[in-house]
Amino acid sequence: MTQFRFTAACVAASLLLAATVAVQAQPTYPAKPIRIISPYPAGGTTDIMARLVGPRLTEAWGQQIIVDNRPGGNTVIGTEAMVKAPADGYTLLSILSSHVIVPNLAPTPYDVIRDFAAIATVSSTQLVLVIHPSIPARNLRDFIAFAKSRPGQLNYGSGGSGTVTHLAGEFFNMQAAVKTQHIPYKGSIPALTDTVGGQIQMYYSPPIVAIGHIKSGRLIALASTGDTRLTALPAVPTAAEAGLKGFTLNVWYGFLAQAAAPRPIIDKLNAEVNRALTQSDIREKLSSQGMDPFTSTPDQFGALIKTDHAKYANIIKTAKIKLEQ
Repeated sequence: MTQFRFTAACVAASLLLAATVAVQAQPTYPAKPIRIISPYPAGGTTDIMARLVGPRLTEAWGQQIIVDNRPGGNTVIGTEAMVKAPADGYTLLSILSSHVIVPNLAPTPYDVIRDFAAIATVSSTQLVLVIHPSIPARNLRDFIAFAKSRPGQLNYGSGGSGTVTHLAGEFFNMQAAVKTQHIPYKGSIPALTDTVGGQIQMYYSPPIVAIGHIKSGRLIALASTGDTRLTALPAVPTAAEAGLKGFTLNVWYGFLAQAAAPRPIIDKLNAEVNRALTQSDIREKLSSQGMDPFTSTPDQFGALIKTDHAKYANIIKTAKIKLEQ
């Protein structure tokens, strides 16, 4: 009996030692380069976000951050490539709000909630409702009254069917109880150009591309879609301030990992991304893009993803939006 106890104790000690050695043998994360997939072409905002934060991770950890642009399939190609990569924290995904819109428009080979782990937000912005000066309204209340008197006669542009700018228009129709017509364009700039030219009457514009036209008087800014006024356009009220409560829509950017990625790695990435966003030059670069730094915990970001997924699903269902529109 004594010999048995001695042997068992030796086995237990050996197993404990082996486990300790195995843990100690694991390299500290990150021990190799990290790849950030952007499911958009180079030069797009998700690409910019990855290249803005990436060098700060390299400075902190001494490992190269590789930005891998995988456009196509309405972001599905790049997103699926990330999902299929090993869930070890060495392949991340740079996303924006459209990540939760796409699966509501068409089937995807992944589940937008179940297959991903939120890491950190990077920045956020909002849209500005701008109209052509020929419209006889200079505030949101008067514009809504004007639109109600002409159901179906006013056209709003978007950067394409299913984009945030498209959904903003349908959300406005729902909240203001008006009927305006959607005109899809191949990108935001053509839609903005036609609004300036008067070919269409209204557009829900990213601030950075509309500010010059607003200041010159070529466009009239009625309201922004955020919770607070834009720093760059302090005279433009939020929709709530202008009399349309509930018309809130923010565009956010952030990073994801696979759902099975280790939580300690998620937390380490979150802490370093948040630290980078405190640096003045990063904040200035975001401001130059018309964005505000936006920090969060992984759990807060995960909750935001779920909330906006449900919000956009409701807009798409109510407006009966299809990609082929």
